Amino acid sequence: MEGLEGKVVVFAGAGGLATATAKFLGAGGAKVVVSDVVAESSERTADAARSAGGAGISTVADISDVDQVKSLIDLAIAEYGRIDGLFNVAANIHPEEVAKDTHVVDIDLAAWQRTIDVNLTGYLLTLKYALPQMISGGGGSVVNTISDAVYAGMDDKVAYQATKAGITALTRHVARKYGKAGVRANSVSPGLVLTEQTLLNLPEDFRNSFIASTPAPRLGVPDDIGSTVAFLMSDLSEWTTGQVFCVDGGQTMRP
Repeated sequence: MEGLEGKVVVFAGAGGLATATAKFLGAGGAKVVVSDVVAESSERTADAARSAGGAGISTVADISDVDQVKSLIDLAIAEYGRIDGLFNVAANIHPEEVAKDTHVVDIDLAAWQRTIDVNLTGYLLTLKYALPQMISGGGGSVVNTISDAVYAGMDDKVAYQATKAGITALTRHVARKYGKAGVRANSVSPGLVLTEQTLLNLPEDFRNSFIASTPAPRLGVPDDIGSTVAFLMSDLSEWTTGQVFCVDGGQTMRP
């Protein structure tokens, strides 16, 4: 993909979608700085960029912790001298945590708060410390990850849905406030993508029923998301900001 050579992109979160994105970025000549709460996951994502021809380093960070976010941004500057992109893809989706995310009437408030801390406050913190670096370098691109659950509605996972909706507003705030400084901000909204976490959390009969309700003949794969994020990080998307890209096989059709 054109328009990626030499760009430095910070990843808040690793896993399947991040690894696919790192592969596309690396193939375009970008450099990545990947953080996750699991060291092996961070390194796997960084290695995808290196294996594709780019560069990358990994670290461990919980983005709900302000000091760890500061350290992540400092690492990117120390290693590469600039930040051109920020990909927020972290989420509180460990199976044990997902099981606690129930309904408004009975959700445990500690589970609610933890999801807010990671999914929403964590994104605020990465933006708070990455944006000044991006602006000082002339601008860049932010891509935040939401979910089609924002539009479809679900009868459980209330905290997940609420935080993902909040990220949409956060994205548009950044696009409006910092656009003249050269920053563009967009959200990618995946449908049902066959990542390791999806396979752990969703039974096969549910996945089959989802295919039946979708115009596309298959479920998504991580590369579907990774290629979209890479486009949004590239100079090819320099006049695109404040948008939500629903990558979901047509499940969500909206203006």
